[in-house]
Amino acid sequence: MKKKDLDYFKKHLEGRLEELVTHAEDTVSGMSQAKENFPDPTDRASHEANRNFMLRIRDREHKLIKKIKKTIARIEENDFGVCESCGEDISIERLKARPVTTQCIDCKTKEEAMEKALGL
Repeated sequence: MKKKDLDYFKKHLEGRLEELVTHAEDTVSGMSQAKENFPDPTDRASHEANRNFMLRIRDREHKLIKKIKKTIARIEENDFGVCESCGEDISIERLKARPVTTQCIDCKTKEEAMEKALGL
């Protein structure tokens, strides 16, 4: 892969990482504020549902943060853009769609078909 492409992906991933970390910090600071008092149980339930939803989103983002950090490390080690399964290059189009991917489209398709067949 060309240096220009690697620089593009690294810059893109670092920007996304910064954005996700900011979201996480905002969530933590928002949850550490004084608890609100809701006289209506429905309002309280709605607030708790929203809070749980936000926590699920942040959990998914936490997993994405880990993937982004691993991907940046792969860029620095010159392993970025190579399929872990078959060793072939991953297409630029696929990397633009999902920069944290570790498999080419063929290997990922086979893996998903196997998961579906096994009911995973």
